[in-house]
Amino acid sequence: MEELPRALAIRNARVVPITGDVIENGTVVISEGVIEQILDSSKEIPKGYHELDASGKWILPGFIDAHTHVGIHEEANGWAGNDTNEMTDPNTAHVRAIDAVNPSDIAFREAIEGGVLIVNVNPGSGNPIGGQAVTLRCFGSVIDEMVMKSPSGMKSALGENPKRVYGDKKQMPSTRLGTAAVIRSALVQAQNYMKKLDNQADGEGFVERDLKLEALAKVLSREIPWRQHSHRADDIMTALRIAEEFGYDLVIDHGTEAHLVADRLAAKDIPVIIGPLFTARSKVELLNRSLKNPARLVEKGVRISITTDHPVVPIHFLIYQAALAVKEGLDQETALASVTINPARILGIDDRVGSLEVGKDADLCVWSGNPLDFMSRVELAFSKGRHIYSYDYQTSQGVFVEP
Repeated sequence: MEELPRALAIRNARVVPITGDVIENGTVVISEGVIEQILDSSKEIPKGYHELDASGKWILPGFIDAHTHVGIHEEANGWAGNDTNEMTDPNTAHVRAIDAVNPSDIAFREAIEGGVLIVNVNPGSGNPIGGQAVTLRCFGSVIDEMVMKSPSGMKSALGENPKRVYGDKKQMPSTRLGTAAVIRSALVQAQNYMKKLDNQADGEGFVERDLKLEALAKVLSREIPWRQHSHRADDIMTALRIAEEFGYDLVIDHGTEAHLVADRLAAKDIPVIIGPLFTARSKVELLNRSLKNPARLVEKGVRISITTDHPVVPIHFLIYQAALAVKEGLDQETALASVTINPARILGIDDRVGSLEVGKDADLCVWSGNPLDFMSRVELAFSKGRHIYSYDYQTSQGVFVEP
């Protein structure tokens, strides 16, 4: 594939900035890895840029999936490629997803083919406290060069998963109340650890490092959010209760029944990363899963982001979930925001990505048409202004540059 120049003006496209008005026959000017200008048809394209005619195409920011297991639950590698859950201790706050991500996982390329340029990779939900997430760009060969934010959150789980895992082991927690107790106990220990560190700073003794408590201290000091896996409404209320007790920033992951307590979530401005939406009701707490739920949450004023929970739903199907949510009542603008600026804000990277704005990273895709139309496809993808992908209609396959 011939790589396009990095000083580039993509013109005559329908530009969808997400945070601003749609521009018909607009131009996006890219230089030095960032968006330099966004022009309407009345403005002249500056000289010195390679011009690419995108007549009839749509330009959107790259999509973001804020809850995945890309790279740590690898495609087609079975147990050997599954490093999602360290299910040997109910509290594994010290483990980091970044240490298990394989950049060669085919899912990264499939993500780009589906317009997903950034993913947040979480540890799994087998433990009450599962570990530290990482936000990555999907293009690259070395994880450390793909990182946008690490850690980007602390994964925690309520409900059936930890109850099943540790109930089978005949150890605590084997119930919902036991799971909540494990979480509270760990957070209290972290509070005590923080106090000891404060005393040490004042010259009172030596405190040995504790990686678990260091990680939890980042939650309590609001450096990173608490990412709460919870499906049922009662579990979501437990998540709110504990968050109020300890005063950290809370994000609800999955939120299958979040619409049942939407007023409370909206009042506290707690976002919901909802999904996956393409699944069967494989366990009891998914009984109320519905493609109508995103619209129900938005109607109550809840900020949403849609997730695949890859590999539960393949990562390149992210936009299809949003499209089906539109079919069931979600407005198109919010659907597109739910895979762009909303996850960017939840992850704390909205100053760089998530919308087409001057000065932001040039992470964007050129689509053949409306991405909410199942027949549309990504024709070009750019990561930090670099042309990384093209769709070849002659061979009916995507072509990537080498990282």
